[in-house]
Amino acid sequence: MTIAPTIHYHRGDLPSGLTFPQGIAVDTETMGLNPHRDRLCVVQLSGGDNIAHVVHLNRDLQAPVLASLLGDPSVLKIMHFGRFDIASIHHGLGVLCEPVYCTKIASKLCRTNTDSHGLKALCKDLLGVDLSKHQQTSDWGAESLSPEQLTYAASDVLYLHALKARLDGLLAREGRTTLAEGCFRFLPTRALLDLAGWEEPDIFSH
Repeated sequence: MTIAPTIHYHRGDLPSGLTFPQGIAVDTETMGLNPHRDRLCVVQLSGGDNIAHVVHLNRDLQAPVLASLLGDPSVLKIMHFGRFDIASIHHGLGVLCEPVYCTKIASKLCRTNTDSHGLKALCKDLLGVDLSKHQQTSDWGAESLSPEQLTYAASDVLYLHALKARLDGLLAREGRTTLAEGCFRFLPTRALLDLAGWEEPDIFSH
């Protein structure tokens, strides 16, 4: 029997006192894909316990509890395509997420039998979960979020702990754990390069 997740909606900031001993799954919703132009609107979190916390940020982006948690170096942040989320959080909240684990990078390193590394494909292939992406391009800057938006936002973090566990096994099987860890350590720097204007070209190319 599948147990329905619990979704907590928070306006402005995360309440104090929450703990995430297994690390936190993190995702963001923005007005677009340019952090300098497009406002950070929502940050959603999960501790891997079938509970999601959806923080609907105010326009002033003052969220000290959330910012402190995301900037805590003792808390692992699990993301999917963390490069974008790290950049958006750093530009919007002023903190750099470290340490991080990116399920997209992990998948690309150990699932070389496929080109499908999106969150929807990972959940389907590794967990048998069919995610709906219908709300992906909805208006996250609205004054209130619809139940459909809250469900969508939650779904982007509820399965990241389980995906990490599966991907960790595959990385170990293929002998690529150390390589993945190096990529994860570099990811915050890659996000800072994006913000500084070096999205392209690849500065490591000739």
